[in-house]
Amino acid sequence: MIIGVTKGFKKYLEVIGIGYKAESQKNILKLNLGYSHLILFHFPKEIKIKTKSTKEKNYIIEVEGIDKQLVGQISAKIKSLKNPEPYKGKGIRFLGEKIRKKSGKSSKK
Repeated sequence: MIIGVTKGFKKYLEVIGIGYKAESQKNILKLNLGYSHLILFHFPKEIKIKTKSTKEKNYIIEVEGIDKQLVGQISAKIKSLKNPEPYKGKGIRFLGEKIRKKSGKSSKK
């Protein structure tokens, strides 16, 4: 708890996919994840969420707070909105997480 108050806890999520976008305003995270509608994710006031874009057009979501359990829970909920799929790897994953990809049906021959 002392580390949380002095330094804070952070988790980073990566949004990968063409047309996938993320932006945060006040206590709402707006996600465009390839669905027919925009996803609005409301988070508590104790949590700060920042988004930034990388050179590869991927978005990085930074979840920060003083409660380690709450930061992990909010990160897991955001990730569960669009889990990475095994063929192309599109979706939301933790930064640095490795996804085992399947080869598909054309490589069975």
